[in-house]
Amino acid sequence: MRITEDLIRQTLSAQIDPNTGTDYVSAKNVRQISVTAEGDISVRIVLGYPANSQLAPLSEQIRSVLAALPGAGKVDVQMTFEVVAHAVQRGVKVMPNVKNIVAVASGKGGVGKSTTAANLALALAAEGAMVGLLDADIYGPSQPMMMGISGQPETTDGKTMEPMENHGIQVSSIGFMIDPDEPMVWRGPLVQQALQQLLTQTNWRNLDYLIIDMPPGTGDVQLTLSQKVPVTGAVIVTTPQDVALLDARKGLRMFEKVDIPILGVVENMSMHICSNCGHAEHIFGQGGAEKMCADFGADFLGSLPLNLQIREQADAGKPTVAAEPDGQVAAIYKAIARKVAVRVAQKAKDMSLKFPTITVQNT
Repeated sequence: MRITEDLIRQTLSAQIDPNTGTDYVSAKNVRQISVTAEGDISVRIVLGYPANSQLAPLSEQIRSVLAALPGAGKVDVQMTFEVVAHAVQRGVKVMPNVKNIVAVASGKGGVGKSTTAANLALALAAEGAMVGLLDADIYGPSQPMMMGISGQPETTDGKTMEPMENHGIQVSSIGFMIDPDEPMVWRGPLVQQALQQLLTQTNWRNLDYLIIDMPPGTGDVQLTLSQKVPVTGAVIVTTPQDVALLDARKGLRMFEKVDIPILGVVENMSMHICSNCGHAEHIFGQGGAEKMCADFGADFLGSLPLNLQIREQADAGKPTVAAEPDGQVAAIYKAIARKVAVRVAQKAKDMSLKFPTITVQNT
């Protein structure tokens, strides 16, 4: 049997990427196929999401399938990933140095949203993406402490500032510019202006993803975000508690009304496992986020335990994914981050830069 490009393409169309649930041909991941007269095969596959931990097992799976074809010689599978900019809400332009902006939000405070945002950023970076983290909670910035960063940002031109950096993440926060004990007693317009300045006057360096840690609620910052910030999608963080879910549902509805897609819902503090006896107890209820997802047709991204180490590590400036990258909880954060990246990759690509500039001149 002679090996042909059509046969290889047909074979790859039967191979499903376990992270997307779609075959590599339909997902347009197959970029190059070549076959020699001796039956040697070379294929190049480009995934649309960061996947450092996935490249080796996925490419080996494809290599073994192709090597099993009758008449196959040597098989070379080159698998990489490429993150591109995706479409945002209408009337808002994508930022030049930021491909995708993901808002991490909750309707209610105290559900672990900031901790989740920090660990999602770290998980995406661990998979090879360039990631930034914007602390949009002007009244209560917490990312400087969580990311273990102190000091003030530098400026080279007096107009813009360089992002602070730790654990491989570029970070911007109002917390770098104020006394930690000083309350922010600003009215709405000042808060909106501060958010825009943090976003647009920070010299983000070629980000694949900018994670925005949103303040709780559905107020001025959320309105500014929906009208002026190019958001690719939003992640809702909640606990199973009915009160938290009530506010989370409002937050989800808000993003739907302003044409920002919901990438999924994360259930935090889903259960507590006793460190002494191992008994699991659902302190805040059970299955609330999954029911919410079923009601709204949203994706359930995963659940995280009520864990003492998560809190201790965030307070110490080294969130779980950085503190214990191979641990069980870090694996949950990484799985959630991978689902978020896949949801982004499945959205329509931003084509605004593809259109030619039209100028009208008098002759």
